Amino acid sequence: MLNFNIFSGSKKLVGLDIGSSSLKLAEIVSSSNGYVLNRFLHIPLPKGIIVEGVLADASALSSKIKELFKGSGCQSRGIVTSLSGNSVIVKKVTFAQMEETELRDLIRDEAGKYLPFDNMDDVNYDFQILGDNEFNPNQMDVIVVAAKKDIVNSYLDALVGAGLNVVIMDVDSFALETMYEANYEYENNEIVVLVNIGASITNINVIKSGMSIFTRDFTLAGNSVTEALQGKYNITFEEAEKNKIECSPDNTELRDSILDFAEPICSEIERSIDYFRSTFGGEFIKHVFLSGGSANINGLTTILSQRLNIETAIINPFLKIGFNKRNIDAKTLDSIKPIAAVAMGLGLRKMDDK
Repeated sequence: MLNFNIFSGSKKLVGLDIGSSSLKLAEIVSSSNGYVLNRFLHIPLPKGIIVEGVLADASALSSKIKELFKGSGCQSRGIVTSLSGNSVIVKKVTFAQMEETELRDLIRDEAGKYLPFDNMDDVNYDFQILGDNEFNPNQMDVIVVAAKKDIVNSYLDALVGAGLNVVIMDVDSFALETMYEANYEYENNEIVVLVNIGASITNINVIKSGMSIFTRDFTLAGNSVTEALQGKYNITFEEAEKNKIECSPDNTELRDSILDFAEPICSEIERSIDYFRSTFGGEFIKHVFLSGGSANINGLTTILSQRLNIETAIINPFLKIGFNKRNIDAKTLDSIKPIAAVAMGLGLRKMDDK
């Protein structure tokens, strides 16, 4: 959505998902049989480099990104990356029908009506026209995306410092949408909810007919479960993180503790979906798809299915995308499905995308 063609770059772009706890690289190429994942690598990111979407240590991030690219063997330097959480504002707004140029000027001149910024000179913004408003054909629905320039520039400086060309700056929620559209069939007016439970931020994107109609980010995510386990069992953060995902179903005490600690996240997801239903007339939701590192918590999909009364499953970002068997092991591919979703969506973007 925020599309900065600020470098010459190559048309062969690489998806780089910069999370608060890890970095993921996805290099996707086109073939006669469709898209193929050529390279994928993820490495941990030490705590404190990124805090709630804000970059706190640019030099440390540059260093880890260099490590990621070196380890992946990827030679491309043109990248697509993304923002989420408090660093970006996404809002759906209804305007009178007009041309894009006129709309851009209007958003800039009257931004205070739609966005929480006093001065648009301090902001990078973009928009996408969704189409006619279903209740009034004289109006159109528009998604407006904005981020403060100082936050954007801090990431750009770190990425350029790592020797990369930033071609597109996307938004995590819309990267999920790109990934979903490339892998799943959907019917006209079909509604699905994509939920990405990261380390520090949970992204929610409601999609109708393959197009985003509602998004929300909240700063309650996987780290809250890990830290609760760490405190209860007096173990290190790393041990708690491992137990959170690798807990045996037979270890009922630990499993129940994990699900208890995940309860606030489930409640917030439920509240978000209830708000969407109340705002959009209680439309039928066909599926909820989970991604992110904490999507793998044993029993989470079952609990959410029961609470929401909606079929809930972990998303498969490789459903219709092949992979290079020389670079990627099939078992590895299966294990990285939840954490790869955003990076795959970024890797599917093209230089001339809106």
